[in-house]
Amino acid sequence: MKILALEFSSPQRSVAVIRREESSNATSASEIIEAGNTAPFQMIDDALRDARLDREQIECIAVGIGPGSYTGIRSAISIAQGWQLARSIKILGVSSVEAIAAQARADGMSSRVNVIIDAQRDEFYLATYELTREGHREITPLKIVPLSEVQKHATAGEPLIGPEVTRWFPSGKTIFPRAATLATLALSRTNFIAGEKLEPIYLRETKFVKAPPPRTIP
Repeated sequence: MKILALEFSSPQRSVAVIRREESSNATSASEIIEAGNTAPFQMIDDALRDARLDREQIECIAVGIGPGSYTGIRSAISIAQGWQLARSIKILGVSSVEAIAAQARADGMSSRVNVIIDAQRDEFYLATYELTREGHREITPLKIVPLSEVQKHATAGEPLIGPEVTRWFPSGKTIFPRAATLATLALSRTNFIAGEKLEPIYLRETKFVKAPPPRTIP
């Protein structure tokens, strides 16, 4: 399986290509990390070149679906949707929160951690994971909480991790979701989805306000 992973949900965007050889089960990966404004397709081309693959060889695209930067996530989804229309490849949506937890474990953390991501309006996305040598396990599902609830976790001395956690909690550890980790998670999954059904993780209820009737101008 040859997977292209797009992780644009945080200020640190990344693209990765991972390939697993069926004959030996060996894997190899390349990753491009960009904190600036490099065009997404340039990052994709760089990752493919490092992996010595052509676009036509990609079999699956894994997308980090957040929560996080709505614009970044939508950009990644649009690329995956267009690619599927052109090449009929498989698509996977992977939680960026889970990718953060998996990255923390890869970085050597082994404990219960709280992943937090800015949800705006003085609120945060919060999920709790248990990190062990065997893997990561979700303890508390993702939810939106007020700042005061995250402060309780910080006061209790619980580890806080996330892309921009130190903006609010200096004792937290900055960990970004990375495309290479996303791709590794995708290797073991088969819950593929049609491009048009791929959506960002967005826990707030969408509310629409009906426009007033048109005025009659005498």
